[in-house]
Amino acid sequence: MDEEYNVTYITLGGHVEIDRYRYLYFMIVFLVYIFVLCSNSVIVYLIWIHQDLHEPMYIFIAALLLNSVLFSTNIYPKLLIDFLSEKQITSHQACVLQYCMFYTLSGSEFLLLAAMAYDRYVSICKPLQYSMIMRKKTVSMLLALAWLIPACQLTALTIITANQKLCNFTLKVIFCNNSIYKLHCVWSRVIYLFGLLSLVNIALLPILFILFTYSKIFIITYKHSIEVRKKAAQTCLPHLLVLINYSCLIIFDVALVRIESDLSKTAQLIITLQLILYHPLFNPIIYGLKMKEISKHLKTLFCQCKEI
Repeated sequence: MDEEYNVTYITLGGHVEIDRYRYLYFMIVFLVYIFVLCSNSVIVYLIWIHQDLHEPMYIFIAALLLNSVLFSTNIYPKLLIDFLSEKQITSHQACVLQYCMFYTLSGSEFLLLAAMAYDRYVSICKPLQYSMIMRKKTVSMLLALAWLIPACQLTALTIITANQKLCNFTLKVIFCNNSIYKLHCVWSRVIYLFGLLSLVNIALLPILFILFTYSKIFIITYKHSIEVRKKAAQTCLPHLLVLINYSCLIIFDVALVRIESDLSKTAQLIITLQLILYHPLFNPIIYGLKMKEISKHLKTLFCQCKEI
């Protein structure tokens, strides 16, 4: 009866192409995973060792990049195993756990971006009060809430989801996301309402807060000199780019289950790959190039490596 607790899902391009290009796919994804780990970890390392980067803004950036590493580690190892396996299967429990981790870390991403927006608001709009408001205790509390709130909500949702009776054992996706609801015998109103509440709390409200905060920043800085506006844009633009990018990808992921029948397998695959390949690389590129202080330390590090 073990088979009843397995969820079979198809990896890239279907079984035929996987058999033919199995090792090529494995090497490409493996190299991307290594690059994700290295690019994010290098910036976290620079923030850790350089005293001038021990400011709330850079601490939040380090937390965001660490979140990207955890996000990728939740998906890539299993994906790599699938490329080398004859059958792409996973236990129902493992699938539910991956689903839980995926949306927990996704929620943490939005809450970390909201914390960064608040930090920028205090820094630009209340500079004289910044040191009093953004103390180490405040930063630590914001970081803890950014990880704990999604974890608590998704754990409760996962427990409800895991106890649902299964009538289907096939998922045509490359990792376990909200498509697991298609495995259930009956549609659950409780899961739907709880999921909607979680989506509002850990995604919609943080997005609205970020947009409101940056609107206030741009309204206030518009009344000041060009230099002040330029400085505000330099620090806020990377955060907005990351927010817009990630929001679009999550919207596609949530909507994919609803519109799956209207999309080709290729389109579904491209959207999914955007989320797991493109996004974890987007953050370190944006913050490494757009944040002046981080970029400066990166250049110094690369010069030292060349000398060696």
